[in-house]
Amino acid sequence: MRKSRLSLFKSTSMLISVVGIIMIVSTIIVVAYVGYSMVSEGITDEISSGTQYDELAELKSSYSDLAVKFDSVKSSYYAGGQSEIQKYNDAKIELSRADSAIQNVQSALDAGKPSNEVDSRIDFAKKELDAANKAYNNL
Repeated sequence: MRKSRLSLFKSTSMLISVVGIIMIVSTIIVVAYVGYSMVSEGITDEISSGTQYDELAELKSSYSDLAVKFDSVKSSYYAGGQSEIQKYNDAKIELSRADSAIQNVQSALDAGKPSNEVDSRIDFAKKELDAANKAYNNL
């Protein structure tokens, strides 16, 4: 009976040791995977945000060019009648909407929003800038 208990104790101790080693190894693997995921996600976000900053710079440049165009024709429309002034002001409102959309992209990037949200704001800003460009062309 003593040998049986001793044998049972040895096998139980061995099983507990093996299970403990397996748990330690699995914990190390899980921690390494989580760490790798966080690092790779950080690198991907940095690359994505770099591209988004480039797109923002392009939007700002296009906006500045369009704003200069609007300012160059302002005096001729204000010299005209009330309908000319109203037409110019309506087009200028489109330019203001584009500026607001571009500022929205800037704030999303500054706040560190997810890249898909920033991309959707960039698309919206592009649409608003196109609308402002069309409004200028219709002047």
